[in-house]
Amino acid sequence: MTSYSDPPGNFNDPSLYINRELSLLEFQRRVLEEALDEKNPLLERLKFLAIFGSNLDEFFMVRVSGIRRQVEAHIIDTTADGLTPPEILAAIRKLALELYGSALQCLHRKILPKLDKVGIHIIDYARLTKSQQQRIDISFREVIYPVLTPLAFDPGHPFPHISNLSLNYAIVIRDPKGREKFARLKVPDTLPRLLPVKRSSGSVRKDGTYPNHHYFVWLEQVIEKNLPSLFPGMDIIAAYPFRIIRDADIEIQELEADDLLESMQLSIRRRKFGSVVHVAIYENMPQDIRDLLVDNLEVRHSELYTLSSPLGLSSLWQVYNQVERPDLKFLPHKPHTPPAFKNGAASLNIFDIIRQGNILIHHPYDSFTPVVDFLTAAARDPQVLAIKQTLYRVGQNSPVVDALLEAVERGKQVAVLVELKARFDEESNIGWARMLEQSGVHVVYGLVGLKTHSKIAMVVRQEGEGIRRYIHLATGNYNVNTARMYEDMGVFTCDDAIGADTSDLFNYLTGYSNKQDYRKLLVAPVNLRQRLEILIRREMEHAAASRKARLIFKCNSIVDPGIISLLYEASQAGVRIDLLVRGMACIKVGIKGVSENINVISIVGRYLEHSRLFYFQNNGNDEIYLGSADLMQRNLDHRVEVVFPLENPQQVRYLRDQVLEKYLNDNLRARIMLPDGKYKRLHSSADQEQVDIQAWLMARGGK
Repeated sequence: MTSYSDPPGNFNDPSLYINRELSLLEFQRRVLEEALDEKNPLLERLKFLAIFGSNLDEFFMVRVSGIRRQVEAHIIDTTADGLTPPEILAAIRKLALELYGSALQCLHRKILPKLDKVGIHIIDYARLTKSQQQRIDISFREVIYPVLTPLAFDPGHPFPHISNLSLNYAIVIRDPKGREKFARLKVPDTLPRLLPVKRSSGSVRKDGTYPNHHYFVWLEQVIEKNLPSLFPGMDIIAAYPFRIIRDADIEIQELEADDLLESMQLSIRRRKFGSVVHVAIYENMPQDIRDLLVDNLEVRHSELYTLSSPLGLSSLWQVYNQVERPDLKFLPHKPHTPPAFKNGAASLNIFDIIRQGNILIHHPYDSFTPVVDFLTAAARDPQVLAIKQTLYRVGQNSPVVDALLEAVERGKQVAVLVELKARFDEESNIGWARMLEQSGVHVVYGLVGLKTHSKIAMVVRQEGEGIRRYIHLATGNYNVNTARMYEDMGVFTCDDAIGADTSDLFNYLTGYSNKQDYRKLLVAPVNLRQRLEILIRREMEHAAASRKARLIFKCNSIVDPGIISLLYEASQAGVRIDLLVRGMACIKVGIKGVSENINVISIVGRYLEHSRLFYFQNNGNDEIYLGSADLMQRNLDHRVEVVFPLENPQQVRYLRDQVLEKYLNDNLRARIMLPDGKYKRLHSSADQEQVDIQAWLMARGGK
């Protein structure tokens, strides 16, 4: 074993790193595995295919578009893994085609036949009965036809703009004089992609069977069947579907912006015209039509992806949402109320409860209601003077925003940082920012050059002759909807030092502050990286002295080369390192002399693993930090993140001995990284206890 005193190896060696884009695609493979898993309910498997499709869309809109821009700018810098941008694009294409193929094969060979057997039919137009076709054709004439707009392409009609994520037809027609012409037709996204032909009432017989069947037909097939009505007097030679994905990664020159909100609105409008980065087509599209698309969409032939039907798997969400078949979905889970809020709490207000001791909550196993109650109580309590909060993604119809609006109406001082640069939530956040401003809330849009990703709320309350600060800190967003689907942790506290740190943080966010010496909080980009490095090196010192030394990190991504090289150094020093990483993990395991002591596990299941937790054994004086930051350069250096200590010893022991222990011993939802960067799904043997961390937490309610 390499001792801590030995010099570290060459951690700049590209063979020690996994490419982040390829690692992210491997995560999509793990999502796809959930669709293939026959232990999951059938409609949940269909939902995982829809999630896979949405994830791949976003991957091309954001990750591929960024690399494509590097290629166009002739940037040939290599990443930590040694690949150049053109090499990354080539590797992405190969792996993405493999994953698309597996997903479509899963749909057609595994899921659709099983759905047929249980009365849910997603079928081609040609398989409809004559009476069903007649009903659909009537619907076409009355509902679909008026929405369609065929656009010609000729010297008098320029090639039309094609919107992001749109499904289209390239249509070849022949006029009465025998001349062939080209037209483009968009499949309207204002109509359901899967048209219901016959829907069940959802009633169940006494024997548990469903009396009626559900039928869905693809909208594009209905349109294709009725194309002659759109081109009267013309012959339809052929119609070829294609779907495009555009660059949707907003770039904004914040330092040059006079008004960040207006600049963001302009950038959102520009997003609609981003470069095309992906064109999905069918095998039967002839070369001349492919060339036409390549020329007019300004793409390379390598950006054409030949797939099978359907183009765009995210549409499958519609079936999951519309079909009421509880027997084909996960059993509903009712979140628990944390003990602190129910055991003898009826006679206490929420501030009295928090004063009794720090409270740990674990969503979605614990209810999100206490967070909403905390803000609502603050709005209504006459002793509360002010509320300060960060908002990153809040969703629609937000009770959190309602509480802030009520607080202003009741005369509280309310200051909110609304992060306008939260990707794909920009328009929603602009709307919330304007509403809050118009109601009298002090709204800040974020810091120039930094995204504010921290999750923190502070209530300032008059108590006696002084004030007390009540704080909620979390790993996840103030979003009631995602709190039911994302695994996250949060803490309520009125600790004086954390309260003072929080006040300093908000001064940093809303005014001008260069404070570097936070008492307990780890704040990026101020001191988070440095403090993590110090804590990791402390474990190395313990290992070198033969004391207890262990690291357990749980996060969404480990990408930062500096942290990865430090973990390699810690492994060489003899520190045992367990990494629970849901998504991208650019670190490698099992490399002799470098990472034998590192283990990487990915948990993928019913809930999206989202919390960030950092455990340090510290020779038996265990420390746990929770927070909003992943181990990525953007989080450590280019975002405002908050990582906070869990200081209740009982809660530390609970997370260490029960929660983390179950995570590390999961043998149903866990995938373990192999030395080549691939993942192997774990399966329990007949004589082994079956461990499913998410099922265990649902049963315990997170406590």
